[in-house]
Amino acid sequence: MSVNSADPSGRSGVTEVLDVVLVKAGRTKIRYPAVLLHDDGTHVVVRAAWAGEGVRDFGFVRFEPGDVFTEHYWRDRWYAVKEVRNAEGAVKGWYCDIARPATVSEGEVVCEDLDLDLWRSADGRTVLRLDEDEFAASGLETTDPRAASAARSALDELELVAREGGFESLLA
Repeated sequence: MSVNSADPSGRSGVTEVLDVVLVKAGRTKIRYPAVLLHDDGTHVVVRAAWAGEGVRDFGFVRFEPGDVFTEHYWRDRWYAVKEVRNAEGAVKGWYCDIARPATVSEGEVVCEDLDLDLWRSADGRTVLRLDEDEFAASGLETTDPRAASAARSALDELELVAREGGFESLLA
C-alpha cells in the first residue's frame, strides 16, 4: 500500500505503508500499519504510532497514544529493536523483542516473538531483561532447542550492546 505525502520541500511523493504483523505462539498478536523508511534487503526500518489501546504502563516505561516507534527488523538477526519517542519527540528508550529473523513479503513485515525482551532507558541507566519466565514456560527449549539457543544468544548480545553505550552501531 502507498499513500501520497509531501516532503519538506513541498514536492509530493509516495510513502510506502506496510503492515507490521507480530506473531506469538503461532497466532497474530497485533497487526498495525507502519511507514517504510528503509529496506536494504537485510535491515528493514519502519515508523509507526503506538498501536496499543490506551496506556500500557510497565512500571519502567509507559507506552501511550502519541508515542512513535522507529522499528528495526532484520532478516538475519534474532531480534527487533524499537526506539520509542513521546509525542514531543523525546526518546523514552529502546524496547527490544527477541524474535526469529523477520520475513518481509508483499505489504508486510512479519516478526515472530519468542517471549524474551530487553529494555534500555534513554539515559542508559536502566537495562532490563524481561519475560525470562514466559520464555521458560513457552517450552521452546524442548520443541526447538536451536531457536531457544539463538534467542538466548540474541538477548545476551543486546544486553551487552545496551550496557556498552547503546544501539546506534546496530541501527546505522
